[in-house]
Amino acid sequence: MNNNKLVVPGAREALERMKYEIASELGITLGADTTSRLNGTIGGEMTRRLVRLGEQYYGSQSR
Repeated sequence: MNNNKLVVPGAREALERMKYEIASELGITLGADTTSRLNGTIGGEMTRRLVRLGEQYYGSQSR
């Protein structure tokens, strides 16, 4: 069960779109046959991009 609560409306849909965009960029087809390693690759790239966005946002806020 997922107990994570999203604060921003539409965030879940945006994350799903990001997941499929990254999978497409990496040439990975998502589905039941996708290995956990490939899924992890997509999740890792999502995390890197979200951290980068956060750093850019908060970096510009402190100036």
